[in-house]
Amino acid sequence: MKTFKRFLIYGILGLILEVIYTGLASLLKGDFRMQGFTFLVMMPIYGLSIFLEPLHNYLRPFPWWTRGLVYLATIWMIEYSSGVILAEALGDCPWQYCDRLSISGYITLRMAPEWFLAGLGFEVLHDFLDELPFEI
Repeated sequence: MKTFKRFLIYGILGLILEVIYTGLASLLKGDFRMQGFTFLVMMPIYGLSIFLEPLHNYLRPFPWWTRGLVYLATIWMIEYSSGVILAEALGDCPWQYCDRLSISGYITLRMAPEWFLAGLGFEVLHDFLDELPFEI
């Protein structure tokens, strides 16, 4: 039950953060409506963060920059694999990176800082959930 609860927490939080991120990105492009968006299919993909918990426990003794790079590589693997699977299953991937730093449209090297920081931020959330006085 703990795993399912955390899967839901990571999935829902991922959706919320993506809407905030895309809303702020639209503001930076001059859209004062700050319209944010996500795809519901992202919820289980963000929920896969549950599998980062054992990785985080293993990486604890390493320097922050090493951990960040490992998270970045892991997130890119998940993002790329998810994109390929969704493209096969749905006939199209819900996201499509079109910049010159994209790899097959499924990931983009341009997002390295965001995913690096997201991985380190995940550590904080994981530790917070572990320290709650009740089990989640």
